[in-house]
Amino acid sequence: MDDIALLLVAALGLGILGWQARRLSRASAARRAARAGFLDACATLLSDTRKRVEPDGFPRLAGASGGARFDLRVVPDTLTTRKLPALWLLVTLTEPLPLPATWHLMLRPRGTETFSAFDRLPHILPPQPGLPEDSQIRTDSGGTPPPVLAEIVARLGEDRLKEVVLSPKGLRITWLAEEANRGRYLIFRDAEMGLEPLPPDTLAPLLDALLDLRAGLQPERRRA
Repeated sequence: MDDIALLLVAALGLGILGWQARRLSRASAARRAARAGFLDACATLLSDTRKRVEPDGFPRLAGASGGARFDLRVVPDTLTTRKLPALWLLVTLTEPLPLPATWHLMLRPRGTETFSAFDRLPHILPPQPGLPEDSQIRTDSGGTPPPVLAEIVARLGEDRLKEVVLSPKGLRITWLAEEANRGRYLIFRDAEMGLEPLPPDTLAPLLDALLDLRAGLQPERRRA
């Protein structure tokens, strides 16, 4: 009987382990699918869309809106120097512009913005009127940026806006899409993000802001 009991206990243990492995596998697959679909709801705002999933599991989406082409990229930031891991949304208007230089406005610069070329620009400009105190502008030329930078900050607010880029290659807004759950991160170091899709209402104002920014830099152009 002892041998039979041991066999039953072993079989029960194996069954539990198998059930746990299947449950973890299904949960992992669900998380991967959720991350990959993070931008799916926003595809309704674009036409002629193209999507690919990056090696980190998050999507990259390209499409057209308002007569311009856009590139949407999601970048997880889990550096321990941040209070909480963050999920950044990079919205780029990929159209050449008649700008003589590149300017990066970074709000709350910490030197850990791996999603940006901000730290590689050689010139730091003095504080500009109308911009937050905890911000900095870098450029590749040293020239004064167009005043539209302050207008974009006033329009979108400082809370989630991280970066505005003006470049001859296009325009970009970097936006805080999500932060990790504070309780789960502080206790379990759980930095899971991107399980809920990005609402189109979050993206729409960013697309509109970039289209209006383009129109401000090219007065002869009208928004389609």
